[in-house]
Amino acid sequence: MSKSVRVRFAPSPTGPLHIGGLRTALYNYLYAKKHQGTFVLRIEDTDQNRFVEGAEDYIVESLNWSGIPYDEGPGKEGDFGPYKQSLRKDIYKKYVGELLEKGNAYYAFDSTESLQEMREEAESRGEKFAYGPQNRLSLDNALKLSSEEVQKRIDSGETYVIRFKTLPAQKLFLKDEIRGHIEVDTSVLDDKILFKADGLPTYHMANIIDDHLMEITHVIRGEEWLPSLPLHVALYEAFGWDAPKFAHLPLILKPNGKGKLSKRDGDKLGIPVFPLEWTDPKTGTQAMGYREGGYLPETLINTLALLGWNDATDKEFYEIDELIHRFELKRVHKSGAKFDPEKLKWFQQHYLQQADLDGLVAEFEEILKEKEIQTQTSYTKEVVRTIRERAVFVSDFWDLSFFYFASPQEFDKKSAKKAWKSTTSDLMSEFVDFLSTLNDFSEENLEKEVKNWISSRDLGFGKVMQPLRLSLVGAMQGPSVFHIAASIGQETTLKRIHKAIHHFSE
Repeated sequence: MSKSVRVRFAPSPTGPLHIGGLRTALYNYLYAKKHQGTFVLRIEDTDQNRFVEGAEDYIVESLNWSGIPYDEGPGKEGDFGPYKQSLRKDIYKKYVGELLEKGNAYYAFDSTESLQEMREEAESRGEKFAYGPQNRLSLDNALKLSSEEVQKRIDSGETYVIRFKTLPAQKLFLKDEIRGHIEVDTSVLDDKILFKADGLPTYHMANIIDDHLMEITHVIRGEEWLPSLPLHVALYEAFGWDAPKFAHLPLILKPNGKGKLSKRDGDKLGIPVFPLEWTDPKTGTQAMGYREGGYLPETLINTLALLGWNDATDKEFYEIDELIHRFELKRVHKSGAKFDPEKLKWFQQHYLQQADLDGLVAEFEEILKEKEIQTQTSYTKEVVRTIRERAVFVSDFWDLSFFYFASPQEFDKKSAKKAWKSTTSDLMSEFVDFLSTLNDFSEENLEKEVKNWISSRDLGFGKVMQPLRLSLVGAMQGPSVFHIAASIGQETTLKRIHKAIHHFSE
């Protein structure tokens, strides 16, 4: 086996990539990069019945958008391809033949119907049916047939599968890099199918062969594969190969901690569980995606990194290079991690503030374009610079800044009741006269002159500033009212105050 670290992310193209799968890819990527190793993408598409058109491209696009691209895989051919299992059929046939020759696997001719009957019979007795050491000699397989009979049945076209021959009453001593030492009695295992009736290997068989031939040194995968670990180690032993190191990652749980986070939970909470939007090619139904929801890839990666791992500090924000430097498998938790939607938004707000200003401006200009609003990019940039600290998404920019682009169409009643009294219209008329005399309408000068005017008239600051904000914005919100007034200009400021005076004088 190669001395350099080689890890793989091996999803099945059966639909969109769940964020749990993306986190598995992330941890593989971090481990590979920390050790100057190779991150491999392998598409496990042996189950053609569940294959979904477009899913493979979706996986690749998700990894690229998230900023964790693979080093080898489809479209990035290395020395260990092909990287799609459907293209490796002949390889698997050779190795299953080796197991048959060694007596570590056997042909089984049991029909689907007969196996179903046995399952139902066992269930009626309150038992669970398992095809294995305890009953295989009484079933329809090559273990009780001569080699001639077996060949005759194969030649006649009879349907068969190839099963692994589990060693009875053996102890398997396993090690998981996260969970420690595990001991398993083989008597509780069954004889898993290695080759299906359609001539394709099962996940278990293809997985082991590919990991060996691709020189994978560490198998980092979800905990749902932990029950398969004894079989996989037994297969390595049957072939006489050295097994890679295994690490099984904890589940991403619902916010309440009860069960795995699902698409249904995401729909209920209004958060995506997929990195990109997904349209089912058969039904046309759509599922939300983080990218289309306005989340930044840095937000998702930082969130996922901390769902099951920490570096023993209170640090929250990590750039990808820092994650690579600090990541260790021994710091991955054994127990599941609760997904926190509010923490996710907190991360998003942070990364929005760090994002490239020009990029945010370009996105916001698209929103303005849809509203048929045209402005100078320099003006839009100043607006975004001013309001983005209050935003979580670029889509929030309009609600936080509409008054920079258009006059308010209505006035918030609650704010009006507080800000506009019976004498306010007369006062604001005098204020308009004063503003009309100013030759310098910059934010700095405006603030100085207005404060002096208020002080000279011995007025309470709120008596002018609250009606002014209501006039310009339509509500008690927004950044500095002097910044707003200076940005929209003297003429527009005066028009909006006149409009408010007229509205509240009716």
